[in-house]
Amino acid sequence: MKIAFIGDIVGKPGRDMLSRYLTSLRESEGIDFVIANYENASHGFGLTAKNASELFSYGVDVMTGGNHSWDKKDILPLFESHEILRPHNYPEELPGTGCRVYNVAGEKLAIINLLGHFAMPYSDNAFRCAKETVDSIRTIDEVKNIFIDFHAEATSEKRAMMMLLQGEVSGIVGTHTHVGTDDLQIAKGTCYLSDIGLTGCRDNVIGMDEKVPLKQFLTGMKGHYEIPKKCKKILQMLVMEISEGVCSHAYKIKQYDNGDIVRTEAYKEE
Repeated sequence: MKIAFIGDIVGKPGRDMLSRYLTSLRESEGIDFVIANYENASHGFGLTAKNASELFSYGVDVMTGGNHSWDKKDILPLFESHEILRPHNYPEELPGTGCRVYNVAGEKLAIINLLGHFAMPYSDNAFRCAKETVDSIRTIDEVKNIFIDFHAEATSEKRAMMMLLQGEVSGIVGTHTHVGTDDLQIAKGTCYLSDIGLTGCRDNVIGMDEKVPLKQFLTGMKGHYEIPKKCKKILQMLVMEISEGVCSHAYKIKQYDNGDIVRTEAYKEE
C-alpha cells in the first residue's frame, strides 16, 4: 500500500492547499490512503463540522488530532460519525478514540494518534499507551501495518518513541511544532520523521500572523493568534510504501503555491 500523511493543516490557507493540490498528488503519486492532522484546521484552533466535511471532500481518508482537538465543541459527535481520531492517551472517559483499523489495498492498516507530555495538556503516559496498543494490535487483531501520529512539542520524546517501537510499527511521524525537521529515515522497517511541518502559510510564524508572536517575544505580552488573510503557502506531505508491516520506501513532498515541488528521499539504514 502507498499511504500519505499531511501535517498540521493551519486554517483556510492550509485547507486551500489541499483543495488545490491533493487530488492531483493522489493521482500522480499513486496514493491509496491519506491521513491528515486537523487540529489547527479551523481558524488555527480545532475543527468545525463544516471544515471536516470540506477536508474529506478533498480526498482525506482519516484525520488525527492533538492538544487542540477539543477547541470546537461541534467536533464531539463527529468522533462517532466520521473518521476522526483524537490522541489515544487522553482519558478513556472522553469521546472518541485514537486508534482505528482500515482496509487499504488488500491489507489492514492501523492508525494511532498520541499526545506528548512536555508543554502539553494532562494525558496518560504516551509511551505505555503506545506499547500496549501496538502489542494488542499486532497480537490480538493481527495487524502488521501500523502508523503513528505523535503530536508532541519535544523532539526528544518523538525520538524516544522511535527507539521504543522501531521494527514494530511501519511509521512514526511527529506533528505540533509546525516546523519540518530534516531527519527522515527508515530503520528496521520503520519510517521516522520528528516533525512533518505545517500545511498553510509559510512566510510568518508557525502559520500565524507574525504581529502577536513578535510582540510576545519582545514584551512578554500575549495576544490572540490570527491566520493571515494573504500569505505564501505550502503543503507538506510524507509518502510511504508499506507492506507486511515494513516501510520499504518513503519521501517527503513540499508543494509550494507557485507550483514548485521539492522532494526529499528517506535515508534507509542498512
